[in-house]
Amino acid sequence: MIEQLMQPLTILLLTIIAVLVVILLRMRNRLETRQQEHSSQLSHSQIQRSEQDAETEQRFLNKADEALRLTQTFQKFVPRQFVEHFAKHGSNTLELGRADEDEVAILFCDIRGFTGLSERMTPQELMKFLNSYFLRMNDPIHQNGGFIDKFIGDAIMALFDHPNGSNQDKAVDALNAAVDLRYALNIYNQHRSNSGYPPVNIGVGVHFGPVIIGTVGSDDRMDTTVIGDSVNIAFRLETLAPILGADIVVSAQVLKTANASEKYTYRILDWVRVKGRKTPVEIYEILSHLPEDEQELKLATAEHIEKGIKARINKDWNGALQCFGQALEISPKDPLITHHIEQCQRAKHSDLAKDWDGALTLQ
Repeated sequence: MIEQLMQPLTILLLTIIAVLVVILLRMRNRLETRQQEHSSQLSHSQIQRSEQDAETEQRFLNKADEALRLTQTFQKFVPRQFVEHFAKHGSNTLELGRADEDEVAILFCDIRGFTGLSERMTPQELMKFLNSYFLRMNDPIHQNGGFIDKFIGDAIMALFDHPNGSNQDKAVDALNAAVDLRYALNIYNQHRSNSGYPPVNIGVGVHFGPVIIGTVGSDDRMDTTVIGDSVNIAFRLETLAPILGADIVVSAQVLKTANASEKYTYRILDWVRVKGRKTPVEIYEILSHLPEDEQELKLATAEHIEKGIKARINKDWNGALQCFGQALEISPKDPLITHHIEQCQRAKHSDLAKDWDGALTLQ
C-alpha cells in the first residue's frame, strides 16, 4: 500500500526537481548571456576608447609635424641661433625692440664683378646661379659654427657666436670659415668649368668686435638685425679685397683674438681708415688657402711691405719707396706692391693735413 502511495510521490518529486533544474539552467543561461553581452559591450567600449585615443594621438602627431615644419620654415627666415642668443640672455621670445650686446666675429662675402656677370643672364638664369652659389657657400659657414644673418644681393653676411665658447673660439670659427669658403669656391668653379661656364671669384672680409643684436620693424613686419661699428668694419674690409688684390682681408683685432699666429699664414696689407670710421684699422691678408709656392712668394715680400708702411707713416717717402721697390723685385706681378707704390707717390706730392697719421682712406 505504502509502495503504491510512494510511487506517485516519487514521480511528482522527480518532476518538480526536473522543472527546477530546467528553471535553474535557463537562469544560468540567461546570466551567462547577460555576462557575455556585458562583456561584449565592455570590449566594444574599450575598442571605442582605444580608437579615440589613437585618433587623439594622431592629431597630436599631426600638430607636432606641422609645428616642426613651421619651425623649419621659420628658421629659414630667422636663424635659430638668434632665438638661442636671446634665450642665453634670458628671453625666450622674439618681441619687437629686443636688443642685446655681444662680441661676435662678422664675415662678409661678395662675388667680384657680379654686375657685369648678371647683365649677361636672364632673370631665371640669374636666380638659378645665385641659389647654386649660395648653396655651396652655406656649408663652410654652418660647419664652422656660424650662421647666415642675411643675403644682400650677391653678398652674404654671417655671424660666429660660438655657443658656450670663448671669444677665441668665435674668431677661429670665422677664420676657418673664410678659408673653407675659398676651398668651396674652387670646387664650385670646377663644376662650372665642366658645364662650360666661366669661373667666379669672391672677396671675404672678417672682423671681431662688439655688436648690438636685436629686432626692428613694425607691428606687422619684424626682422632681426645686427648693427654696430664692427659690422661696418667687416663690410668695408670685404670691399677692399679687390682693391688690394687679396682673397681674404681681416682685421688685426680678429687675428689677435684668434691667436692666429699659431694657426694661419698671413701678411700685412695696409693701415687704412675705412669709410664711416675715424680710427684707422690695421688689416692683413690670410694666405692659408693658397698653394705653397704662392704663400712663400707673398711671405717673402711681407717684411719689405711692413717696413714700407712704417716709413710712409713717418713721411719718409724715399725710404718707403725703396722698401716697396725691393718687394717688387721679389714679386713683380703682386698687385698689393703696385698699390703701395702708387699710394706713396700720390701722398708724396699731396698737401697733407698737419695731423696726417699715415693711414690711407680707401673708397
